[in-house]
Amino acid sequence: MAEAKNRAYSRPVFDQAVTLSSEQAQRVMAREFTRVVSALYAIDVILRIIGGDQEIDEVETVVNALISDCGKDVQNEKARLEKLREDNGITQLPRYTNPATTTVRIVSPQVAQFVALVQRMDELMVTLDALWLCGILTSKQRSNAAYQWQQRLLRMGRRVVEIERRARASAQQKGKEGEIREATSESDGEESETTALETESCPPSEAGQAAISDDSRGDPV
Repeated sequence: MAEAKNRAYSRPVFDQAVTLSSEQAQRVMAREFTRVVSALYAIDVILRIIGGDQEIDEVETVVNALISDCGKDVQNEKARLEKLREDNGITQLPRYTNPATTTVRIVSPQVAQFVALVQRMDELMVTLDALWLCGILTSKQRSNAAYQWQQRLLRMGRRVVEIERRARASAQQKGKEGEIREATSESDGEESETTALETESCPPSEAGQAAISDDSRGDPV
């Protein structure tokens, strides 16, 4: 019995190789991926210890909506820029000097959705850069939009982490802290297997500025 109790739980995972071209997508992966995966796994574990089916469904719905809504906005903006690229007869996409390949461990459907979201954001940045390199967009337009979308995904990741913190606080209030700690400790450091991605500070003067448009629209939230 002792051996069975101490044996790590065998859970299903996918190992997926992901290549990101743009600096912005690489930053999102480097800064938030491990924390988001850890939070998503902990949310699942914590809720099944302290919550009923309704509570589990409600939190899963909130998390799914966060990722899905952001994904729809990214896809809509990508479609808009693709139309702009087609209208201007631009057929070539840029090559990037330092693409980064990382192997991620997919431990839940939500993690798969987050990875797909970062990949779509990367594709958006590629289209954005194509328009900039061909002179359709100004450097300021390109810089503002790239920074905004990067921050949009980073904020979404932080909201997922905050949901996990609230769930953990609820577990502590119910006296389940030890049980939660034991259940989640096996996942520490295992949610992803990633290579080191370089990170650079974001442009400090661009926060809150307008994204690409003739009428200077605000942050796409």
